[in-house]
Amino acid sequence: MFSSCSSLDYTWTQMHSFFLLMGGFMLYDADRKPYHTLQPDQLLKLIGAGCIDAPTITENQICDRSKGNVISKGLIMLQAAWFVFQLITRAIYHLETTQLEAGTLAFAVLNFLTYAVWWNKPLDVQCPRPVYWKSTESKPGDHTDEGNPFGVVEALIPVHPLVELIGWREIPTSRKLRVPTFDGSIELKSLDQMVLTFAGLLIATIFGGIHCMAWFFAFFTHQEQVLWRMSAITISCTPWLGILTGLLFVVLDRTPHVVMIIVYVSYVMLYITARAILLVLMFTTLRNLPPDAYKALSWTTLVPHM
Repeated sequence: MFSSCSSLDYTWTQMHSFFLLMGGFMLYDADRKPYHTLQPDQLLKLIGAGCIDAPTITENQICDRSKGNVISKGLIMLQAAWFVFQLITRAIYHLETTQLEAGTLAFAVLNFLTYAVWWNKPLDVQCPRPVYWKSTESKPGDHTDEGNPFGVVEALIPVHPLVELIGWREIPTSRKLRVPTFDGSIELKSLDQMVLTFAGLLIATIFGGIHCMAWFFAFFTHQEQVLWRMSAITISCTPWLGILTGLLFVVLDRTPHVVMIIVYVSYVMLYITARAILLVLMFTTLRNLPPDAYKALSWTTLVPHM
């Protein structure tokens, strides 16, 4: 049975915040046409100015739009946990683990962290909630300031389509009717920025450290073993190197922007190269596996039973 309108709970929850950040509220102009995807600061500004009404949507209504639920998320985490349990059991029985399994383990750990943080995040919502413009004294364009650092030459920049896809915060069209893929428009306090940065570094270190677990795994050639070790260290340390470099630039104070861009682009290319090498080695090492890698565990002897 459907709930009556009087029993609906419009209390703002964490799911509402996720829904807003992923572009769940679309501003419609006076002609009832979609005008702009609302960001958190814009929503508060327009509500405070009396241009729009506060969106009214319940948590259950947001869940109804989501393509995922507790069961689907739980099954994914259960599957990842089962894989981790298998690797732990193989290690207890001293059976060989492949590099591909080590790389998969790294992504499984990231899945755990992602689902833990995004447990209340709606999945793949296609239709935003309309928020209609009600002010007769102004237009939406008077309250949505959009910068454009590229100016009139932005169309001549070869990477403009890529920047548009990512959703550069200062390009008006990239934030018009969609949410940027990488959005840095939300202003955080210094403490929040530090916590977020440290969390990102910790996750990157864990991800690279899991690849380092394959340090003494069996490799077909010594060159492959050296490449794996170097690449694992690279993806573990490059994020920290980037932070330390940033602190160094702050101390130097007058470092040219061109130099900073070159340095950080070098770090990014170094990280991408190392990740590509690891990905290739995960599959090339499968061509000559030790006999223990083919042994399967008998789960009937490990699971308690009568």
